[in-house]
Amino acid sequence: MVVTPTASGKTLCYNLPVLQRLLEQPDRRALYMFPTKALAQDQLAELSALKHGLPIDLRVDTYDGDTSPGRRTAIREGGHVVMTNPDMLHAGLLPHHTRWRRLFSSLDFVVIDELHMYRGLFGSQVANVIRRLKRICAFYGSNPTFICTSATIANPLQLAQKLLEEENIELVERNGASRGERRLIFYNPPLLNREMGVRRSSMLEARRIAAPWIRGGVQTIVFCRSRLQVEVMLSYLRQDLAPRLDAAQRVRGYRSGYLPLHRREIEAGLRSGEITSVVSTNALELGIDIGSLQTAILVGYPGTIASTWQQLGRAGRRSGSVGVFVASSSPLDQFIVRHPEYFLSSDPEEGLIDPDNLLLLAGHLQAGLFELPFEDQERLGRADVRELLELFEEDGSASRSGGRWFWSRQAFPADEIHLRRIAADNVVIIDTSPPRPKVIGEMDQFTAPVLLHEEAVYLHEGAQYHVERLDWEEKKAYVHPVEVDYYTDALAAVTVQVLDTFAGPEGQGLSRSHGELKITALASMFKKIRFHTHENIGSGPIHLPEQTLHTTGYWITVDEDLWRTLGRETLEAGLQGMAHTLRHVASLRLMCDPRDLGAVAEVRSVTTRLPTVTVYEMYPGGVGYSARMFELHRELLEQGAALVHDCPCLAGCPSCIGPLHLVEGAKEACLRLLEAGARRRSPTSASALPV
Repeated sequence: MVVTPTASGKTLCYNLPVLQRLLEQPDRRALYMFPTKALAQDQLAELSALKHGLPIDLRVDTYDGDTSPGRRTAIREGGHVVMTNPDMLHAGLLPHHTRWRRLFSSLDFVVIDELHMYRGLFGSQVANVIRRLKRICAFYGSNPTFICTSATIANPLQLAQKLLEEENIELVERNGASRGERRLIFYNPPLLNREMGVRRSSMLEARRIAAPWIRGGVQTIVFCRSRLQVEVMLSYLRQDLAPRLDAAQRVRGYRSGYLPLHRREIEAGLRSGEITSVVSTNALELGIDIGSLQTAILVGYPGTIASTWQQLGRAGRRSGSVGVFVASSSPLDQFIVRHPEYFLSSDPEEGLIDPDNLLLLAGHLQAGLFELPFEDQERLGRADVRELLELFEEDGSASRSGGRWFWSRQAFPADEIHLRRIAADNVVIIDTSPPRPKVIGEMDQFTAPVLLHEEAVYLHEGAQYHVERLDWEEKKAYVHPVEVDYYTDALAAVTVQVLDTFAGPEGQGLSRSHGELKITALASMFKKIRFHTHENIGSGPIHLPEQTLHTTGYWITVDEDLWRTLGRETLEAGLQGMAHTLRHVASLRLMCDPRDLGAVAEVRSVTTRLPTVTVYEMYPGGVGYSARMFELHRELLEQGAALVHDCPCLAGCPSCIGPLHLVEGAKEACLRLLEAGARRRSPTSASALPV
């Protein structure tokens, strides 16, 4: 387990032993697993450069969704080093292991790069994929050595042990790599309204900072927090630079949803210098060598310290660099920008996974059963799966014969498991303007109602497309190019139903509980927002079916005495502020994005019949976040109270209690609610917040 900062030589830590083994035994094999296709392509170029001059014909290639059929056969038959991603390993290699017997029977090394990315839902899924991989290797008689690398996190050894289910792991964390001087700038946009705590848009400020550098030929990467922000920022920068530069070619966007050849073209342009700037989501966060980038601008806090350092590390891999963090109005951003010592001096966060989540385990058990029969007492990794096998026998998915369990259906179970998203099917985006309509991208099913509803303005590569029709049954969105001075943003209504209570209620004043929830989300209306001024210029309804999510959550109820003293209107504002604050503070503690958690405030919950704040996981079945929030109940309340107490606004603002309208006493009500369940009054300074 190798854990050092960016550009410190981690790649050599696995390439050198692999090359050494292949020189000594050319019939042996290695499997490299990267979390993204882009990273695999980058590492392919690096290893291909290393192999020149070796006395053997070393065959190295990537095997992913972009690999042509002709190359796939050659890789299966003769690839010494096969580079892939967890998705392809899960759905392309393991279910077809008989075609890959040469690889699996001779496998000496498995490399897992960027281990810190394997946390939450994705990490829990990948842990089960690795269980299946080890089972296939054992069937073919191999016992590979695992080499893992990671950016700096607090628990790399524990995460590796849980991901691999191995105790004998050696930790290497001493870094001797030199690097150029790096200047970090923490920039808080100016206040526009001190009473409300409203600041100038972080997008507009980042645009103002980036444009002169790009115009001067300084190769710059701008990281935005969402696909929508990427497209808006791309439009802004191209408008600023068009008179002086070939802006459409020199400034490019990069995010999921772009087609593979498009992404490869952008990566090559960055390396060659033909592209001066790229605006990206975290798709370019990982250790990709994308040329001599000199500046990195982060529009908002990426959500974890590890991700922040990864994004800043994209610049200065070969020389000095400048990194600029432009804070938004979110609580985490404001906390970081007011207290940079927290970011610079504190230990990074921990990665959490739960491979034994019943929903995930059941899916991967079916996939494993399709791959190889299970013996009567066999486990999947360390998980006892006997009861699940009996359940599968009852529904006709499995049959038992001669002390072994066999898959009984015609279905291909791996197809039903998607490692990175909730919904099973993506929505394909089709441009109808050419004589022959063409696919320009895709979007996951859970996001589509918000961004691809009818009358939406969808942004892609800086161009605007009007959504003519969203065929929900066929999962197709039909769009055509337009030029308008606005973009659209949608609102969704969320309701919560408690299905089962695992623990609680416990406590007085504010009681805590933890259990299984049903979350219902309905996108009901959208807004039209004008570019530059960001003013609301119109709205409309959305007519799409509701989305449901069965997950786990942690909820807090307010007792009747406290309820009465606050009054209904003040209580409602306080509850909304509390939900907003707890969601952000919890993400800080759990090393997850705030978007991995949802939060709902109810003045009268259908289940508890009391004022209730619920923080839930955005993944089916949950991955352990809510159980941990239940354990950290009092600490979360204390940290939330500190965050609100330390905010300089007068009556509540987006930096503490959320985007509430001025409700008299809202901030005080939120603070009172938070302090009611805390062990002591909030600290006078937010710098007292623990990691």
